Amino acid sequence: MVQTIRIEAEAREQAGKGAARATRRQGLVPAVIYGAKKDAQLAALDPRDVMKELHKGGWQSHLYEVAVKGGSTERCLMRDVQFHPVTDRPIHVDFQRLSAGSRIRIKVAVAFLNEETCPGLKAGGVLNVVRREIEVMADPENVPEKFEIDLAEAAIGDGLRWSAVKDQQGAKPVILGRDFMVASIAAPTVVEDAAPVAAGPVEATKQKAPAAGAAAPAKDAKKKK
Repeated sequence: MVQTIRIEAEAREQAGKGAARATRRQGLVPAVIYGAKKDAQLAALDPRDVMKELHKGGWQSHLYEVAVKGGSTERCLMRDVQFHPVTDRPIHVDFQRLSAGSRIRIKVAVAFLNEETCPGLKAGGVLNVVRREIEVMADPENVPEKFEIDLAEAAIGDGLRWSAVKDQQGAKPVILGRDFMVASIAAPTVVEDAAPVAAGPVEATKQKAPAAGAAAPAKDAKKKK
């Protein structure tokens, strides 16, 4: 099961652009927690906590406990982050509250095992990844940290589909009705050398040098005045 990450937050009293700007002037990032048929909870985050999660990658697939000081602790998904157009720093965060018994739509990263011993790759094939993440519906209590596909027996030309995931952990893909492709072992690309171009006859462009001992060609006589 994926790890739940705890984030400490301050409570915010007022909504609106003016209140959000005031929060940023205090050095904090405004946030909102919504969903589960409850009123929205306004919060303010330490920007270092936000940047730490963004640098990890895959933050949309992590579960969070947002502990609002003086308020409640909410289990959430980080659904959206807005960035400053110039500094590229986070200026607002949206969290979706999780309700008990509901399934959530989430993206889970794909990991490939035994690449170093894969027969197709050892033979010169190339791992062509179609989906680095798979979007699924999952139980919040059992969200997979990653999906694993074993390449130990994959040969050149093999397709690795959803059915090749070792442990789906009860997750259901949002793509229905087909065993969709996740990756394949593609044949190596062979670049053939271009055929040499036959050289045609070279036209003589230089004057033939005089034979040894022959007199050099006479210069034009000077015109008489």
